[in-house]
Amino acid sequence: MTQAPDASSSENDFSTDASSSDAPTARMFSWARNSTIYRLGRRMHTEKQLFDAIARKAREKFEPIGDAQVKALADSAVSFANENKLLDDKAYAEISSRSGMRSGKSKRAIAQKLSQKGVAKETAALAAAEVDDLYAAVVLARKRAFGPFRKADLDDKRKGKELSAFARGGFGFDIGKTVFEMSLNEAEEILEKGRHL
Repeated sequence: MTQAPDASSSENDFSTDASSSDAPTARMFSWARNSTIYRLGRRMHTEKQLFDAIARKAREKFEPIGDAQVKALADSAVSFANENKLLDDKAYAEISSRSGMRSGKSKRAIAQKLSQKGVAKETAALAAAEVDDLYAAVVLARKRAFGPFRKADLDDKRKGKELSAFARGGFGFDIGKTVFEMSLNEAEEILEKGRHL
């Protein structure tokens, strides 16, 4: 994919194009298309993320600009990306879910984050359903030196802290308790199996 320079490099190049008209100019649409190519060339976006990014940047770049023009530019950016198959919320959700699991995030936390990013609830739920919560909880335990990875002596305060951290991370009590009580060998086996997910 050819990367166009982001229009953010020179903030007011097209400011004279912004007028009181509700319709953006051809140069504004060109900027929106180039900015879309640049952004999606750098990282994946959801439709909502792209819409919000283009709208925010258009307000900065084309001051003064009307709400109708901002919406038209953001809509055109999303349409352009969809027409050229540059956006795929399903793929975004699947990749984000696998990445989240490998960093110790629960199904619940992943689905919530995807919804915040604008992924449809059904799409987020389907992607998060593939997450292995036990594996993710073991990853969290390793990162935080909990359960089988604990280096400090266990007392009531530490036990409460560890079990609470699993609950705050969106893991059910049973999974938190299982990881809390497992041996280091069991944890290492789960991590090894999870590397192939």
